[in-house]
Amino acid sequence: MENTLVDKTFRDSNGNIVIAQPPNLPLIVWIVSSLLSLIVTSGTIHTVLDVLATGSFFTWAWLELFQGVNYFRRALGLAGLIGLIAFKIYYS
Repeated sequence: MENTLVDKTFRDSNGNIVIAQPPNLPLIVWIVSSLLSLIVTSGTIHTVLDVLATGSFFTWAWLELFQGVNYFRRALGLAGLIGLIAFKIYYS
């Protein structure tokens, strides 16, 4: 198989095209804690949920950036990190 830029961008080491995959634990924790922080809008519990959501999304993005199966997934992790930093700067 020829190793083109398209192959490196969208294929994993087994030759499968990987754009989306089932969510891993940090992404599930981020989704759940983000939804719960929308329900609990103030107090210590909201702060804990917000920190948990931020930390788990950072972990997911970091793992994708450095351990993603292809360039697309790594770019997704980089975009997630940049988006998280921009969001936190804008809303703080």
